[in-house]
Amino acid sequence: MRATPIAVPALAALLLLTACDDTGDDGKQESTACSLDEVGLEAGPASVAPAAGDTGEVPVSITNRGATCTLDGFPEVRLVGAGDSAALDLPPAEGARAQKLTLAEGDSASFGIVYVRGPRGDGAFDAEDLRVVLPGDPGARTFRWSYGPVASDGEGGHQVSVSAYQQAGD
Repeated sequence: MRATPIAVPALAALLLLTACDDTGDDGKQESTACSLDEVGLEAGPASVAPAAGDTGEVPVSITNRGATCTLDGFPEVRLVGAGDSAALDLPPAEGARAQKLTLAEGDSASFGIVYVRGPRGDGAFDAEDLRVVLPGDPGARTFRWSYGPVASDGEGGHQVSVSAYQQAGD
């Protein structure tokens, strides 16, 4: 029997290792979290709740303008009162399930904010701004909230929630 020199298998193993890269099992490049610096973010146009007790919805759309990125989890959405005097973090909608979306350049996603308009006072939250933070990005984008006060739920909370990300387009 002829012995194979140890250098041959070692060289083959080294060549295999150097051919590896940082892609997943399917050969696709891993993407990073979407950044507010690399996406277009737009709030509205809204389906406004015209009177106390009515339900409204504010859609928020995200369009990737950079390298492939990922939205994972729920958006962090906060309503802010006059002069940052008070803030209300929006919970996920009941039954909503977070999903991981990968956006290539030009791809879009969206989420929605559903709220019940409340009367001024009476425990309603009188918001002036809407702040959006994407998972994994420390920055925030602020939009004017012009949809009226958000109704109290009568239990120390408010009648407002945010949906999960949804892929937009084709």
